[in-house]
Amino acid sequence: MRKSYRVKKEQDFQTVFEAGHSVANRNFVVYQLEKPGQKHFRVGLSVGKKVGNAVMRNQVKRYIRQSLLELKPELPQTVDFLVIARRGANQLTMAETKQNLMHVLKLAKLLKEEVDSASE
Repeated sequence: MRKSYRVKKEQDFQTVFEAGHSVANRNFVVYQLEKPGQKHFRVGLSVGKKVGNAVMRNQVKRYIRQSLLELKPELPQTVDFLVIARRGANQLTMAETKQNLMHVLKLAKLLKEEVDSASE
């Protein structure tokens, strides 16, 4: 994912945390903040040390990025959101990561319901 699609600055992370609202499932938490007039969505990833060692954390981030890349056309363009991995995320395969991410994005109303039936 290109840098323009990432939330990188600490101030941007804090803005989404404080002003946005969150939704969670067993493996991920998603904070979202509506940003009208933005060209495309931006995403920030956070995978803490409780998830595992550096190798595991990087693998979880790669899985999340790839899943978001595949879901990119279905995501709304005027939103910043943060994906925070929980402890169990390191046990998931690529397919399970995508399914869990789709579930939490649907709960956050960032992903349409009919996307699930199209991918199966």
